[in-house]
Amino acid sequence: MQNGYCSECLSDNLDKTVTNVVKLLLRGKLTVSVAESCTGGLLSQLITSVPGASEVFELGICTYSERMKMKFLGVPDDILSNYGVVSSRTALAMVQGLKKCSDADICISVTGIAGPGGGTHENPVGSVYIGFDVCGRQFTEHPPLWELNDKSRDSIRRTAAAFAFGKIEKLLMEAVQ
Repeated sequence: MQNGYCSECLSDNLDKTVTNVVKLLLRGKLTVSVAESCTGGLLSQLITSVPGASEVFELGICTYSERMKMKFLGVPDDILSNYGVVSSRTALAMVQGLKKCSDADICISVTGIAGPGGGTHENPVGSVYIGFDVCGRQFTEHPPLWELNDKSRDSIRRTAAAFAFGKIEKLLMEAVQ
């Protein structure tokens, strides 16, 4: 993959990264919540596999359908209609809804196409948008997972998780000294 990282590198370090994120959250007395679609609960599972997670993990919700994104996260119908479920706007609306219902310090949302089917020219398999709310600072990322050599469902899901946790780890290391 371009951009200087590969799915194998990220996946190999995933458990270590998640463990470090939980430790940093504990040190900073911060909480985390996740709203997942294409990762299907993987982020929640990874966080809760780390000892001490119960002190930092607030909420994990898997809103796979558009209906559940609207019902539980308050994603507006017009965002889904105008931009689609796989979009930066949807990821941002998901993380905003998650922040509102969980009030966690760190909120992460993931929406995308893990494949093997479902891709289009505009949104090929591997199109993933990740929303972040880090202590009130909201933004989205669109890692180029469609460029992965291994475009298997598992690879895309794990690499999306690794990207999300890697971003949070970096931000927490800067904030929690």
